[in-house]
Amino acid sequence: MGRVRRAAQGGPGPGGGPVALGIQRPGLLFLPDLPSAPFVPRDAQRHDVEVLESSFPAILRDFGAVSWDFSGTNPLPRGWSPPLAPGCYQLLLYQAGRCQPNNCRRCPGAYRALRGLRSFMSANTFGNAGFSVLLPGARLESRCGPTNARVRCHLGLKIPPGCELVVGGEPQCWAEGHCLLVDDSFLHTVAHNGSPEDGPRVVFIVDLWHPNVAGAERQALDFVFAPDP
Repeated sequence: MGRVRRAAQGGPGPGGGPVALGIQRPGLLFLPDLPSAPFVPRDAQRHDVEVLESSFPAILRDFGAVSWDFSGTNPLPRGWSPPLAPGCYQLLLYQAGRCQPNNCRRCPGAYRALRGLRSFMSANTFGNAGFSVLLPGARLESRCGPTNARVRCHLGLKIPPGCELVVGGEPQCWAEGHCLLVDDSFLHTVAHNGSPEDGPRVVFIVDLWHPNVAGAERQALDFVFAPDP
């Protein structure tokens, strides 16, 4: 609990390490003394990774049920959020720790998988879950997530050629049916460099607790960062 108090009292980042180098800059909360790496080993969240990967067919079916042609229709189809950037769309089942009931009902396989997770940040404003779509030619420029207390899990659903994720200067790519664990408090960029014929890149994103955040610390942070009523 001591580091939660220190995090609440101080600004993001200690005097050294990756934060001082400018590649890890969480915008709201830096929890000190957490192991930091752009990509987190799958074994660190083995149970939740296995649940999500075993649910891949059901989650992919759900995406097919809510998908559209992503042609820039205005207004957007029901449940889809305004684009984060040109060609970047989301449909969220949980947004900032709050369940989105209509979207959950439309995606029963994905919702069932979320209910089976042990480390999902489902009661915290840092917690989100849902479909992320990136169209060919689209790019999310360098940004940092709000906290190093979470790990963002990406389950690849549709991964055409030319897609890339760079976190803390380290490039990676998704694979269909497999999870990639990312510490998105590191500076990261997402790009789809493929051709229009390749179709969109689609991943299912879930925010999990960093494996080194203890249970009592999670409870305290859930209290401090409880979703708006």
